[in-house]
Amino acid sequence: MSRFTSHMALALDQARAAADRGEVPVGAVVVSPDGRVAAAAGNRTRELSDPTAHAEILAIREACRLAGSERLPGHDLWVTLEPCPMCAAAISAARIGRLYYGASDVRMGGVEHGARVFDHPQCHHRPQVYDGLGADQARALLRGFFQGRR
Repeated sequence: MSRFTSHMALALDQARAAADRGEVPVGAVVVSPDGRVAAAAGNRTRELSDPTAHAEILAIREACRLAGSERLPGHDLWVTLEPCPMCAAAISAARIGRLYYGASDVRMGGVEHGARVFDHPQCHHRPQVYDGLGADQARALLRGFFQGRR
């Protein structure tokens, strides 16, 4: 039996790096079925002038590129913030096995809040979802970032 290993610390590192670039501090890590980190990314929407350059999307794209497949069955995704509806749809399309996320996003979330993409009857793949991991750290990072902007 394999041991559970949290990858939230790496996702938080990616979120901090995003904040250092002036991006909203969200980080994501894709982990392969054998426990190796397949890809890690932070938000880059401003840097790339791309509204789809969320941490989850970038990490999924890189993991798919490295796997040579548009699907990532058995892979885990670690994210510091509840994915938005766009990212939740990408998680479903990529067939991610498990989603771990930190802070909930009442305003823009798409998993537990808002659109609840995985609960929709037309959602063709639903990952196992685990929330609240590293939530306090992720929330503090986001709060600090936005307070600094005001």
